[in-house]
Amino acid sequence: MREVINIYRKHKISVDSFVKSLINSLPKDYIGRAPEILRQYRYIQLIYGVDHEFTQQTPIVCRKEADARQIGSSKSHYFTKLNLNQDGIYISNPYIHYRTGKASISVVYAKDDLYYVFDINLIYLLEELKLIEYNSLHDKFKRMVYFLGSSFLAIVSLALIIYGGYVFVALMLSLENADFLHDIFKSIISMTLGLAIFDFARQIFEHEVMFQSFHQPEEKAYKMLSKFLIAIIIALAIETLMVVFKIALDNYANMLSAFYLLIGTTVLLVGLGYFYKTIKTASQEEE
Repeated sequence: MREVINIYRKHKISVDSFVKSLINSLPKDYIGRAPEILRQYRYIQLIYGVDHEFTQQTPIVCRKEADARQIGSSKSHYFTKLNLNQDGIYISNPYIHYRTGKASISVVYAKDDLYYVFDINLIYLLEELKLIEYNSLHDKFKRMVYFLGSSFLAIVSLALIIYGGYVFVALMLSLENADFLHDIFKSIISMTLGLAIFDFARQIFEHEVMFQSFHQPEEKAYKMLSKFLIAIIIALAIETLMVVFKIALDNYANMLSAFYLLIGTTVLLVGLGYFYKTIKTASQEEE
């Protein structure tokens, strides 16, 4: 919703100009020829008319039906900010439509003794003007795939967290016979990886399922990748500490292997820092 509104506001002059020319080009018998208008212009969701007292005088004609039940009802609460221009046209601010749940705008056109109201689907309108790329079937399929993928990732993350908790509880119940350092680090690593995968699944679900974007800004992908890498580096750092402690307690001859593992983890951390610096520099140059 927010992104659609931002695109509309950015191109408001050209979009409003298109809408005004559209209204002037429509057949003048708006209600009588409403089914034809709705078939030809898919971004128009419904049409109805009110008088100068804002009392509904015509049926609400939608794509599938004409609802005459509200004829005679007051619509004054929808017209509190009505301000017609010199052409007798008013275009509302974007809002969520009560019937479709989509980002919409309302256009009011004064003709004869009536105000004709056209509710317009903002997504379809922006797509018509080539300001966004949107395909309903493709969008639903993509959301379904992301929903399944993020759901299974969340299940895997919960399994890792539960396993980490199980290892910890088992360790507490058998301290005398357990390898404390090995098991405690195994529990920490399992839960850390679980949290990392869960956060990754949450990012996918929020950005691609709930608040799916029409554009794919690079900073969003970078944010998701960096957060996942941070969690992986933390898990590797914990694993490195575990190896160092075990070697220190058992056999110093293998300390060189632990040193190489520590160097590798450090290189990853430095690489992540360089990655952040590069992205920040690129963003500042674009601004």
